[in-house]
Amino acid sequence: MEISGYLAAVLIGVSLGLIGGGGSILTVPVFVYLLHVHPLLATTYSLFVVGSCSLVGSVRSYYKRLIDFQVVLYFGLPSLLSVFIVRRFVLPMIPDHLFTVGELVVDKGVFLMVLFALLMLAAATSMIQSGTKPPAPGVPKERKSGLLIQGLLVGAVTGLLGAGGGFLIIPSLVLISRLPMKIAVGSSLTIMAISSFFGFFSTLSHYTINWSQLLLFTAIAVLGIFVGTAFSDKIPGQSLKKGFGWFVLAIGLFILVRELFFFS
Repeated sequence: MEISGYLAAVLIGVSLGLIGGGGSILTVPVFVYLLHVHPLLATTYSLFVVGSCSLVGSVRSYYKRLIDFQVVLYFGLPSLLSVFIVRRFVLPMIPDHLFTVGELVVDKGVFLMVLFALLMLAAATSMIQSGTKPPAPGVPKERKSGLLIQGLLVGAVTGLLGAGGGFLIIPSLVLISRLPMKIAVGSSLTIMAISSFFGFFSTLSHYTINWSQLLLFTAIAVLGIFVGTAFSDKIPGQSLKKGFGWFVLAIGLFILVRELFFFS
């Protein structure tokens, strides 16, 4: 199982390089189900892995002029605020045991994974059902307040679930801000790198980190991101958007079924 976990690290990097998101969607389940890391600690590991991979991908996107820095500013700054508040104050307040339904004991770990899955299903549906909209690079004045609100919400998810937020950032930038898919990917990677590293290091003292495991996993994932970015150059943006939606839907359903029907 441990070997499978490290092999999955390659897929995480490929996902981030290809579609600018999905890395954290894979990272948390891999750490929990294959490497047997507690869900709460897995969210912390995920922040570091996704932040590292996103940083590599964002540098490449910068040189290809695929980053909208206005979007990064208006989306990223409120996201950082939400990440800090949730990681420092909200997450520690959630009790370890929440409630029991029949034979299902819902603790903090189960709650986080189920919430994770539900958000993934909502994001996937919006991506799959959306049609093609004309691109609108930049941030029109009337959309700036919307980006601020989106940043706050995605930052809260990043802090709570250890997800870089790509599975929510991409739908927001494509469907609401109407960015071209590949610019949304580059901007998403930049936002995720900033928010993930901020979330990880701002609460690092609260956790005991297995650095050898975390750094090895991260290094393998970073190698995968080069594969993903190479493929992204050859695939149309609209196809990436639809494929991303189906990918998120499949993983979300798996987590939901796994936690609610096979949890013991």
